[in-house]
Amino acid sequence: QVQLVESGGGLVQPGGSLRLSCVASGFTFSRYSMYWYRQAAGKERELVASMTSAGGTTNYADSMKGRVTISRDNAKNTVYLQMSSLKPEDTAVYYCNAWNGFFNYWGQGTQVTVSS
Repeated sequence: QVQLVESGGGLVQPGGSLRLSCVASGFTFSRYSMYWYRQAAGKERELVASMTSAGGTTNYADSMKGRVTISRDNAKNTVYLQMSSLKPEDTAVYYCNAWNGFFNYWGQGTQVTVSS
């Protein structure tokens, strides 16, 4: 059974930091590129960050470039999203996604709320 389970979300003050984690199971994690998306209330889902299967290439949304880092530990089947200097407009549900060009898997999301 394929699962992507996100954790690490919560309430944080503006300027704060959070690290999201996504643990994968049920597929060969190391062969998948991994993505973090987010969806704010009333808005479309948008890509935040991505990393290729071997971790050699990363990409970031312009809105978060310089404030976010994606990383992965293939031995732990886990992908991370380190976020800093958070702003209220970063408030959203953050989703983990795995894709290998054929199969596409999603987690259930974790809520991040940036508010004072």
